[in-house]
Amino acid sequence: MIYADNAATTRVSDIAYERMLPYLQEHYGNASSQYSLGIKAKHAIEQSRQQVAKAINAEASEIIFTSGGSEANSWALMGIANLFEGETIHVITSSIEHHSVINTCHTLENKGVEVTYLPVSKQGVVEIESLKAALQPNTKFVSIMLANNEIGTLQPIAELGRYLGERGILFHTDAVQAVGHIPVDINELHVDFLSASAHKFNGAKGTGFLFKRSGLPLKQLIFGGEQEYALRAGTENVAGIVALGYALEESVSAIQDTYTRTSSLVKLTTDKLKECIPNIIINGEGTAVLPGMVNITFPRTSGEAIMHLLDLKGICVSTSSACNAGKDTPSHVLLALGLTEQQAKSSIRISFGKYNTFNEAKIIAEALCSAYSKINAHSV
Repeated sequence: MIYADNAATTRVSDIAYERMLPYLQEHYGNASSQYSLGIKAKHAIEQSRQQVAKAINAEASEIIFTSGGSEANSWALMGIANLFEGETIHVITSSIEHHSVINTCHTLENKGVEVTYLPVSKQGVVEIESLKAALQPNTKFVSIMLANNEIGTLQPIAELGRYLGERGILFHTDAVQAVGHIPVDINELHVDFLSASAHKFNGAKGTGFLFKRSGLPLKQLIFGGEQEYALRAGTENVAGIVALGYALEESVSAIQDTYTRTSSLVKLTTDKLKECIPNIIINGEGTAVLPGMVNITFPRTSGEAIMHLLDLKGICVSTSSACNAGKDTPSHVLLALGLTEQQAKSSIRISFGKYNTFNEAKIIAEALCSAYSKINAHSV
């Protein structure tokens, strides 16, 4: 099997796997217990908190562990909105956000919150002028993703954050696709809240974190015990949290090498595709993108058909975000770029990771060319 859908999830790294195993069997104590087995588990959680804080230049006390990115996104948006309960407030996000942000914003709208969905350029980038134009006197917070999960475009978060900070407007970024893949510094980005998920950077599924800048309030998510600063009660997923810490530490230590190599894998793939199918569209081309990710629109061809033909050859790619898989609807991200519904349904996302090789990239490109030719031969 050749796996090239790392934007959906990643294989747990060897180091993360080895480090988490003892906390499943040998050191299985509840981190809230006061005897040595529980204290050891608590220490492991706090070590991971330190690892995460170092990776994004935060304080350990600013890291709250969650079940993943969707929870962190939903909590940040709902938690901030709830702080202004009883007020008429305005929220800004973008038209290409992850469904965990988009759908949370829809819920806020049902509660009477006004939400503005900013447009993006043809390359999939939010422009600061559109943000400035959308601001209202009652704008309380803004949520813009750092890197898009379908086309990989990077947003000007530092510029947006600096502008919003000067006006006292809270700023959240969904950094699920970015953390562990590009340098992320919460102070350089000028963000108040940031979400991340372990399984995107070779940690275990079911763990993530929310960065909350020190001193900022946030409504409690789960009631019960005193876990996670009494904001998120419940027995911690110690093994998953341990894996998260080591996976992120490992990813950050190799970030430049991985960036260079996965970017080269994309170039090899797209160069070969442009030779055999000259009129493909590389979505997001011409702007800064995540390393390893490319979204390609094929002319007059079903992206789903291509995906299934590759699957028969043991190659895993996707047609959209995993959260939208199985739905016969075009990607809202690609539509926001100006693609037609037909073009949006003719697109494939390839996302290389740390374990992919140049030979695999070559095989994928050849398989895509073959699948495209096969489909078009049958359609003539």
